[in-house]
Parts: sequence; C-alpha cells; structure tokens
Amino acid sequence: MREDVGEVTTSLHRPSTDSSRSRPVRYESFEWQEQPPSNGVPRNAWSRPSRRLSRWHRPYTLALIVLDLLSVLGASYIASFLEKSRAGFSNSELFFLFAYIVLPLGWLLLLWTNGTYDRRYLGLGSEEFKRVVRASVTVVACVSLLAFATKTDLSRGTVATVSLSALLLILLSRVTARQVLHFARRSTGHGAHRMVLVGTLPEALEVYTAVTRSPAAGLIPVAIHLTDGYAAARGIETPVPVYAGRDVLSLVREVGADTIAVCGSASAEPGELRRLAWQLEGTGVDLVVAPQLTDIAGPRVHIRPIEGLPLLHVEEPTLSGPGWLVKNLMDRVAAGLGLLLISPILAFIAIGIRLSDPGPVFFRQTRVGHDGRTFRVWKFRTMYVDAEERKATLDELNESDGMLFKMKQDPRIFTFGAKLRATSMDELPQLINVLKGEMSLVGPRPLPADDGDYLGDVRRRLLVRPGMTGLWQVSGRSDLSWDEAVRLDLYYVDNWSLTYDLGILWRTIWVVLKRKGAY
Repeated sequence: MREDVGEVTTSLHRPSTDSSRSRPVRYESFEWQEQPPSNGVPRNAWSRPSRRLSRWHRPYTLALIVLDLLSVLGASYIASFLEKSRAGFSNSELFFLFAYIVLPLGWLLLLWTNGTYDRRYLGLGSEEFKRVVRASVTVVACVSLLAFATKTDLSRGTVATVSLSALLLILLSRVTARQVLHFARRSTGHGAHRMVLVGTLPEALEVYTAVTRSPAAGLIPVAIHLTDGYAAARGIETPVPVYAGRDVLSLVREVGADTIAVCGSASAEPGELRRLAWQLEGTGVDLVVAPQLTDIAGPRVHIRPIEGLPLLHVEEPTLSGPGWLVKNLMDRVAAGLGLLLISPILAFIAIGIRLSDPGPVFFRQTRVGHDGRTFRVWKFRTMYVDAEERKATLDELNESDGMLFKMKQDPRIFTFGAKLRATSMDELPQLINVLKGEMSLVGPRPLPADDGDYLGDVRRRLLVRPGMTGLWQVSGRSDLSWDEAVRLDLYYVDNWSLTYDLGILWRTIWVVLKRKGAY
C-alpha cells in the first residue's frame, strides 16, 4: 500500500514534451513504438502500421502450434498399429502422406480458423478448450465427408482412434502449457498484461481487486487515471500510483502498459469511448471496458445493438431444465460409484478415528439446504467428543469474520483429525448426502442452521443445493473473509453451468493436493 497524492501532484506538473518519449521504450512484457495519431478514418490496409502484441503471446502461440502438431502426429502413430488402419488406401505411401502430412496440417488449419490461438481465449477460462473440441468435431466431419465423396472405405475404428487420441493429447498439452503460463505469471510476472485503470477511484479499485484476485489471469494494474480529478484520492492509500488530468495514451507509454481498462461510468460522455478507441488504433494497446454490471458471467450477457447503441441484455440464471436434470443425475451416479470405490478408505479412516479418540466416528450437524430445508450433514469426526462444550471458552479466539468458527490451531482437533482436515478427507461421507439429494457435488458451502436467519443476499444461496466443493473452496477456503465467501457463492448461483461445475471439480483436485486454506 502506498500514499500517492504527492505523486499525483507531481505527475500533473510533469512536462508533456519529454524528448525521451519519441524513442522506442522496451518494458518487461511490451515494446512501445511511436505511432501517428489516428482520426478514425480507415487507412490503407497495406500501409497500416503493424499491431504490436504483448511479447508473451507469439512464443506461447508458437509453442501451442508445435504441441498441437506433435499431438496429431502422435495420434496418427497410435492409430497406425491398428490392423485395418490402412484400409481404403491403395499403397503405404498414400497412407503416410495423409496420416502424417495432410491430416496434421489440416487439423492445425481448423484449429487456427476456430480461434484456438486467439490471444483473448488463451490462459484462462474454458473457451479455448471449447474451440479445440469444435475444431476436432469439424475434422471428423471433413474426413467423413471426403471419404463419402471419394467412396474411400476408411476404417471406422481408425478414424475414432485418431480423433479421440488427438483430441485428448491436444487438450492435455494445452492444459500443461496453461499451467506453465500460470506459474510464470505468478512467480515472475512474465506473460502478463500491464493495465491502466481509467475511472473514478471506487470503480478503479473495485476492478483492481477483481483482476488481482487471480494472478493466473495475467492482468497487472500499474496505474489509475482518475476521471473526476485527483482530489478524490487525497488522503487515501492506493496499491498503485494515481494520476489525473493526463493524456491517457501518454500515461500508458510512460508506465509501459499494453491495456487500458475503462471502469464503470468513466465513458459516460457520449462519444468519449469511441474517440479513445480511435486514438488507440495501430498502437497495439488493448481497450477493455469493465461495466458497472459485476458478478455476471459471459453466457448470461448478450449485446443487442439498436440503432448503433450496444445494449447489454442480462438473462435470468438457469436453475432448471435439461442441464439441471443432468447435474442431478451426475451427482447421484458419481456419489453412488464413489462410495463403492472408496469404501476401504472410509473403513480405514473410521478405525483411525476410534483409535485416536473414543467416541462416534461420524459428526452429524444440522445444516440449511435447498429452499431453506434443513438436513443433517455427514462428516468424519475430527474433534474431541467435548468440542462443543469447549467452544464457549474459545469464542474470543475466532479467526473468522462470519458465521463459522475458525481457528488455524484449534486445540479441540486431535492429531489424526487434523490430517483429515488438511486433506479434506473428513468430508468424504457427504457423498451420502449427495446420494440422498440433500447436497450436490458442486455448490455453495452448507452453513449451520443456528448461525443466522439468512436474510438479504445470503438467502440467495439457498436457491441451489449446497455442495461438497464450490467456488469458495477452490478460491481460498478458510483464508477468505466472510464477505468474499458469500460473494463467490452468489456468483456461482447466478452463473451456474455444467461446464463451470466440471471446472470447479478439476480445480478442487489441485486445491486439495496443495492443502490451501484447509484447517
């Protein structure tokens, strides 16, 4: 945290005719080159200055191309061991030409045309993987169409083997590449976008909090440009320098940024945002808009242009229908199979609890579920049998600011119970609640029934069944504040989807292995 009012005053009186700005300046992740100003008139496509991208994107894209090519070649090699792999080809040379040249290049072309190398989709979210699947389906359709048109009798097993193995290898390689990118962003800051936030101070700080919550997203705010004057920031500590009354593009050059984020109502004046977009043409600076509509995910937001005015239309959350039915079915099937597969582990844990502290193996507590209905949650007991009586003497040591009692070093937890909590294995019996339909695999965390009346925003969590894991678990768990945990739970309720559930389940594996926030 830093006090930046003095810096604001200095920056307002800084001469704008600095001779150093006429020279190219190289920063960690972006290279600036002076471009002629744009007046919004379309330029000749051949003479237009080339767009400068963040330097991480090109080598990362090249690495993805190489990985995708190797994945398809590996799939062709795997399929070549099938007995009927060369069916439909007159000779081996034609088979090798198609399997190791035509198919890989065609696959790369379709991946490219489907936008899987687009910078907007790389590094975060599921859109990249959706486009990879779409491109792979297109490949199968094209191969089938060509085989039908040329009356080539291809082996269905070979086509299926190549398609599935190539898709799995491509997805695996991209997941690995993304993890490497996330590690680089978290540890060194490489592969990130440097942002200048433009707007009022409260709006800019809200966007700052949102984008810095996930270092893997690669968005690093480096400065705030106030639209309502620097007096609004006087006496307020800000995490980055604050400026006002500056030319935004000059400020971007000065701080070495490559992205401008217009926050909230900063573009309230008609035509202001359009003129800023014109000014950025050919500079390579990205322009993003963070509207005041927060905590609403992309699938619910649609742009409806009316007479040149883009209106954001927000759909209602989908908490019913075929997708919800599939979620319920998936919960029951996964819970039943899970209980059968891990029954030996459950028995071992039960024995360990009885040996650690005489008493019941399970801990049953009343929780609030869907539509406010109460149920008794199943958990392995991790505390001594007199834990509830001892809680009254520890209330003043509570480290949580919300409804739950949390202590990192809780004396009521016995040694074996601490290990269960660290690995989240104490929550495995909740599969019984999932099987009974009282809980879901993914959802908001179930809260005790005696910790509040669930009025206001908190009550909205009850629109869905509570989950064994959820967005708060994969975002920090007990390390989060109560307000932040509620915000994440409400975000899940408003933006639920099957794809989102699968993503949370995948992230849960890594969170459990890292034991982050588990106590």
